[in-house]
Amino acid sequence: MVTLDNLLEKIEQTRNHMLSLSRRMPLTSDAVVTASVQLDDLLNEYEKQRKNM
Repeated sequence: MVTLDNLLEKIEQTRNHMLSLSRRMPLTSDAVVTASVQLDDLLNEYEKQRKNM
């Protein structure tokens, strides 16, 4: 199982990656949208695990 600390680290990495991509590409590009979806999934998983504590 992934710990909350590990999830927070992955969330921060994914957020930074998405922001980096968005500075170089349109916000609607496949790469930026994919990173955004990944970030949403991680945030949802974080909230789910946090509520189950």
